[in-house]
Amino acid sequence: MSQPEVSWDSPATATFLHIEGEQRPGAATRRWVFVGLVGVLLIVFLLSISLGSVAIPLGDIGRVLLGGEAQKATWTTIVFHFRLPKALTAMLAGAALAVSGLQMQTLFRNPLAGPFVLGVSSGASLGVALVVLGVGAGSTSLLAGLGLLGNFGIAAAASIGAGAVMMAVLVLARRGHSSMTLLILGMLFGYATGGLVSILLYFAIGERIQSYLLWTFGSFGKVTWGQMAVFAPTILFALLIGVLMAKPLNALLLGEAYARSMGLNVNRARIGIVVSASVLAGVVTAFCGPIAFLGVAVPHLCRSLFNTSDHRLLLPGVSLLGAVLALLTDLIAHVPGSSITLPLNAVTSLVGAPVVAWVILRRRNLRQAFAG
Repeated sequence: MSQPEVSWDSPATATFLHIEGEQRPGAATRRWVFVGLVGVLLIVFLLSISLGSVAIPLGDIGRVLLGGEAQKATWTTIVFHFRLPKALTAMLAGAALAVSGLQMQTLFRNPLAGPFVLGVSSGASLGVALVVLGVGAGSTSLLAGLGLLGNFGIAAAASIGAGAVMMAVLVLARRGHSSMTLLILGMLFGYATGGLVSILLYFAIGERIQSYLLWTFGSFGKVTWGQMAVFAPTILFALLIGVLMAKPLNALLLGEAYARSMGLNVNRARIGIVVSASVLAGVVTAFCGPIAFLGVAVPHLCRSLFNTSDHRLLLPGVSLLGAVLALLTDLIAHVPGSSITLPLNAVTSLVGAPVVAWVILRRRNLRQAFAG
């Protein structure tokens, strides 16, 4: 696809930046922000492996990560088989949901768009339910025992479900341009898919119902190394597509008419964005459950942090910030020093709800920024 060069010195861009009231920070400032995010990510990553019901010294974690053995054999088992895959899953899932939310907010030109709000996560949940609820006997993990092909099937089903809802919302949203219309549509699709899932649950066996309900709480700790072979490459591939969509997203931010005048194939760009966002949201939902608020909150936090709307900066920025917040919420959910594990969705809601409230309070300025 031919991608036009989006000039940030053009009159249209300057007008947009003036409307949003932002000034682009210098290259040195942006570089230090990125360095800071990478540093915080590394610290939180190590803490997420170190802290838990059993505290493990950072020195032993370093030895295990470098291929050595910890002072206690049980520590090596805990790090390698439980905490390391959980931390990697949280990083990938946080980055995926943040990028997916950023893409949806730009594509729908709505500051409150996100996988959970628009019902995209519900569509992914329906795809998972269709494949899983009637398969095999129950277990403690909804995806246990499916095998490599089964995991690919789950990822594909969730992505298709997410994409179907996203395309339906996109088509219907073009008939109504208000934020309220879009949110109502997302809510209705969420209710509709939830109703279909309830019917599937009614006819499913008891063990699968319990596993499914636990799955809806959200967790980064259920992804095994075998499932990581599907989860990680799929997320990284979809993130790569998202990065390649940076210039089309910048053009669409200035309006479809302006994007077409620059030679952008808007329909093709829209398809690429939908595919990337759907796969990101769908695969995370399939393996981790429907995670609330991260997709909505992180893009706004990142825009404030970098003080820009340039997707060439926001896409890597939201990836890093999403990974940091996902690790932090998972760390809080596991209540270090105790055996208590809180539902992940409860923690992300407590973190994300204030951000969404802040977005609504600033809605007048944001509506100008996202308006055509």
